Amino acid sequence: MLRVLLALMRASIRSQMQYRTSFVLFSLGNFSAVAVEVLGLWGLFARFGNLPGWSLAQVAVLYGIVHMAFALAEAAGRGFDQFASVVRAGEFDRFLLRPHPTALLLAGQTFELSRVGRLAAGLTGLLWGASHAGVHWDALKVATLLGAILGGALIFYGVLVMQATLCFFTVESLEIVNALTYGGIMAAELPLTIYPRWIRLLFTFVVPIACMNYLPASVIFAHPGVSPWLALLSPVVGVGFLTLALQLWKLGERQYRSTGS
Repeated sequence: MLRVLLALMRASIRSQMQYRTSFVLFSLGNFSAVAVEVLGLWGLFARFGNLPGWSLAQVAVLYGIVHMAFALAEAAGRGFDQFASVVRAGEFDRFLLRPHPTALLLAGQTFELSRVGRLAAGLTGLLWGASHAGVHWDALKVATLLGAILGGALIFYGVLVMQATLCFFTVESLEIVNALTYGGIMAAELPLTIYPRWIRLLFTFVVPIACMNYLPASVIFAHPGVSPWLALLSPVVGVGFLTLALQLWKLGERQYRSTGS
């Protein structure tokens, strides 16, 4: 199955690279749109000073983690993000006729290479923050950081799968799900401790974004009262959340009714 997925992704990348100027412009646009948010963070800290327990450099690490994670998920999960149009056009019938899992085929349908712009913006913020945060980096902290990015990508990918699953029942993608994706990105750029309790609970136990950046970052920065074991949390939660999303996909798939078009 992995070979099939890689073959589909290679075909998608080759098709996008046929128009390299368009690819470069889209990538630069993605980079600029994300990077301009750094000015907002800088303005926030310039006006109000450091947040309790968090400096601008530390928040830049949060920013880098969340945007790198979402860039990876969005690039690989573009097929799920556009699934509503597939259902409306009746094109999902073709997926059902092929001898491979539909989620696998949809995952490989589109690999959005231009999301490298968001990835580069996140990496820039992460490197700047890591170099100015005063952290004594060791192997465990580097592994925690990489695990947070990987776990975050899996969590965001799971959200995209769940959003696509709703289309089996509603045909159209529900805008409320964007509050958990793009809204989650904006919320995760800052420490969750600044938000009301219900938002902290939402992004910890419903969509576990706190497990991908806030908690691992608290371990990296050695914040008091944070267990070092939380360093292992992000990839474990990411795998579990994506597994749950794929199980829900299978349940939704059984409810699919062709449009007849």
